Amino acid sequence: MLDRIVPDAISARPLAALLASLALAGCAVGPDYQRPAADLPQAWPAAPAGAAANASAARWWTIYGDGALNTLVDEALAKNTDLAVAAARVTEAEAQLGLQRTNLSPTTYADGGRGRNRTSAKSGQFQEGMPLETTSHRAQLNVSYELDFWGKYRRATEAAKAELLATEAARDTVRLTLVAQVVQGHYGLLAQDARVAATQRTLERGREALRLLTKQFEVGMISRFDLQQRSAEIDAVEAQLPPLMRDRATQERALAVLLGRAPREVVDANIRRDGERANATTLNLAAPAGLPSELLLARPDLREAEQRLVAANARIGVARAAYFPSITLTGAIGSESAQLSDLFSGPARTWNFAGNITQALWGAGRLMREEEIAEVRQKIAVEQYRAAVINAFREVQDAVGAQAAARDVFVAETRRVESLRQAYALAKLRFENGIASQLDVIDNERSLVAAEHNRIEAERALRAAIADLYRALGAGAAKASA
Repeated sequence: MLDRIVPDAISARPLAALLASLALAGCAVGPDYQRPAADLPQAWPAAPAGAAANASAARWWTIYGDGALNTLVDEALAKNTDLAVAAARVTEAEAQLGLQRTNLSPTTYADGGRGRNRTSAKSGQFQEGMPLETTSHRAQLNVSYELDFWGKYRRATEAAKAELLATEAARDTVRLTLVAQVVQGHYGLLAQDARVAATQRTLERGREALRLLTKQFEVGMISRFDLQQRSAEIDAVEAQLPPLMRDRATQERALAVLLGRAPREVVDANIRRDGERANATTLNLAAPAGLPSELLLARPDLREAEQRLVAANARIGVARAAYFPSITLTGAIGSESAQLSDLFSGPARTWNFAGNITQALWGAGRLMREEEIAEVRQKIAVEQYRAAVINAFREVQDAVGAQAAARDVFVAETRRVESLRQAYALAKLRFENGIASQLDVIDNERSLVAAEHNRIEAERALRAAIADLYRALGAGAAKASA
């Protein structure tokens, strides 16, 4: 087709071959990406048990053996607003990549029209016999294409692809953080339930004791001092309940927000937490050493930082390509006639072909400044990536240590509660036999209540530390984004 519309002196086929060879010979200016060197340890000295397998598990939270937790996590993944925004940003980045790729293809569009013109009879162009009024019909197909000889658009597409991957990694970070927050919020709520329940048990136990002491006081077996001591202790325990119940309601509403529930549901804050769950003493992730450091590089925040670096590196090429000429090819083929019936006849055919070269000559250093900005941003991205790697290894080591310490505290607090329960039982027995005073019973009861609350907090901290450990390892993120 082109052979027929291009003059014989400029054959289209050799010209197209020449342009294709130029495009293929062109190179993308700018540096190719290389990952910054990092002095990584071969393995961690202490790694969580089974972490090599579980770090990529999509549903790592099932290790808690808690059906209610599984339901809450699924709800949060489906409805959480932050995760929905992160997912929408991925869709936006996909569209941006698609838009950038269009620059690598010709732009084609069609236009047509009908017009009437009148020529002045007094103009120098008018000749006798020429019609003063004419009608024209036109239909035309236009093509425009800028040769990416210096790789400007290829580097821009490379940057857009890296931004897409970075956005996907950012979404995975939100997902991983969300799951950890739901796990910790769930067990924080259970801890608040346990604190309220323990305080209510203490209050009921004190009221029962007060009823017995009242009878003993009435028959003269104990003094009013003993009776008032127990009554004051009950009042102190009762004063602890309102703040505990307030904190529980606050925790429940915070968890409802994480789940993405509607405002009415947040106000109602009816969170399910019944069902079986694994005993905290079985949640031991302390393990043999030898987990490879490369596993940590799959963390979503590290993948995001690296892809931001890839994008910044590619934009140096975009800035440098601006120094070179821009080569654009345009062409059009169509028809034009005075009569609509003749529009698509052979004699009505029209065409044009043009090549254009544009070279920047002077812009007060604008191109140099743009290149300098791109290079500085790439250096910033390098340091941000290195900082992210350092922080990731610190977080894992801190999480491993925190999980081990939390388990030791929980075991010790559990033993302490058992010992104080026996001490409290003995103090009651000694008081009933007249060997000890009511104050001894109250002191032992206070110690037991404090130990029970400490044990509740220790269990919550252990379960939360395990979630922090999996979050630090980037658990499930790679599989979730696959």
